[in-house]
Amino acid sequence: MKPQRLLFIDRDGTLIEEPADEQIDSFDKLKFVKGVLGNLSFICSRLDFRLVMVSNQDGLGTDSFPEETFWPVHNFIMKTMEGEGIVFDEQLIDRHFPEDNSPMRKPGTGMLRKYMHNPEYDLGNSYVIGDRDTDRMLAENLGCKALILGNNGITWDKIAEILFAGERIAEYRRKTRETDIYVSVNVDGTGKCDITTGLGFFDHMLEQIGKHGMMDLTVHTHGDLNVDEHHTIEDTAIAIGECLLKALGDKRGIERYGYCLPMDDCMCLVTLDFGGRPWINWHVDFHREKIGDVPTEMFFHFFKSLSDTAKMNLEIRAEGINEHHKIEGVFKAFARAVRMAVRRDIFHYELPSTKGLL
Repeated sequence: MKPQRLLFIDRDGTLIEEPADEQIDSFDKLKFVKGVLGNLSFICSRLDFRLVMVSNQDGLGTDSFPEETFWPVHNFIMKTMEGEGIVFDEQLIDRHFPEDNSPMRKPGTGMLRKYMHNPEYDLGNSYVIGDRDTDRMLAENLGCKALILGNNGITWDKIAEILFAGERIAEYRRKTRETDIYVSVNVDGTGKCDITTGLGFFDHMLEQIGKHGMMDLTVHTHGDLNVDEHHTIEDTAIAIGECLLKALGDKRGIERYGYCLPMDDCMCLVTLDFGGRPWINWHVDFHREKIGDVPTEMFFHFFKSLSDTAKMNLEIRAEGINEHHKIEGVFKAFARAVRMAVRRDIFHYELPSTKGLL
């Protein structure tokens, strides 16, 4: 029998919004977190996770937090969720204060021992869903993954997407006699970048891809710049293309196509298709040998290498006077085109092709 996957879900701040005094002890304080009912209902109806509530309720049962103010609201929450098809196998509530240092209190695992080291449960593919660092720590202590609301753009919409269709994260290493490269991409990130290639202007352009494509992008390139810039730029493009190809997987549910934008004196148009067939049309002329420390002839080569390895059709056009603005506009438009094309719709999770393959 296949081991059971679990969702260990926090209550306050995750299912319901947490008030300033951190106690939901009356109905006028009750407000469900945006998107939780629809998305948890979708998860329960479409996926095989079982749900376990894990909640710290400091001092529940004491004079400052009497039980008679807690249970009516809590029971209403559970009944409301049950009406949406959301049923918890267990509701684990710890009453200790932080200063008690109880192993039962999150991030301690005292309440969850039956799930640990038990072949009936697949903790490696289970998740803790919460809103605090203690929830992340609980995931580490259990040996499962964490989805923390508010971190890296995580919402209930995003949680449902990740649980249903998976995370789109990839890394790629490429080492030759000419370059040593590490690239990682999180397609569904927030635009965090860690980029160093030895070419300042190239770093600046790659950052546009991450920032405006809303992808987390790490690029560490060590190339033979003592020779020239060619291998550094070409091999970096290949590595980024390989990461995109791997992260998108079978491309099910994506928009597939994607953008033009103005930048001061320039108009830049980038359209693309993650259709599985590489091709590039390049209509950009430069009137300088270099922009920053990058030869202008290498920009076509960068996008050609990237489109080849990512297996995309790519059309790039740019007009303008300022060469810096022109190429920066191209990179920004490319980023926005990628962002548009990789957008995923889990409610219409089909392959965007009549061929049945991309």
